[in-house]
Amino acid sequence: MMNTMTIEQEHSSNIVLIGMPGAGKSTVGILLSRLTCRGFVDTDVLIQTSQHRSLQEIVDTSGHLALRAIEEEAILGHVFRRTVIATGGSAVYSPAAMQHLKQHGIVVLLNVTLRTLGLRVKDFATRGLAKRPDQSLEDLFAERFSLYMRYADVVVDCDNLTHDEVCAAIVEKLQARVGNVEAPDQEQD
Repeated sequence: MMNTMTIEQEHSSNIVLIGMPGAGKSTVGILLSRLTCRGFVDTDVLIQTSQHRSLQEIVDTSGHLALRAIEEEAILGHVFRRTVIATGGSAVYSPAAMQHLKQHGIVVLLNVTLRTLGLRVKDFATRGLAKRPDQSLEDLFAERFSLYMRYADVVVDCDNLTHDEVCAAIVEKLQARVGNVEAPDQEQD
């Protein structure tokens, strides 16, 4: 007898969005949460609420490594169910945080090209990014891309898609993935 597992059984029903700043994680996350009847959490908002300051203030006063540590703590300090989670772009620097997110959800990379990011991210110097002061958008993209690919269960190329089209693509890929995930529950004769 063959049982097909659902997203809920396989990944405790969270959808975790990762990707570069400007990829659309927050906007897509809100729309996707409505579309899939899940809660929504933006980890950048969790950080700012717990720290009582903006991401940029954290970087300016404590440095980019402090922001990464605070981000890891914020992620590890919460367990969500049936939630769309928009992570900060630097969440992938923490293996512990990513393992925690993957344990309770399926990780979707919102993949955009460097060219598209350049068009979307106009406030690179003041956006509150967990990056070295000397790091350009190109350097940051190159450094993070392999980390995004390492942790992604699903990749959605978003360059020429509207936010609604990205949501539809995510749902389609998740449905295809669940349809292909089968639990071998066969009895041998």
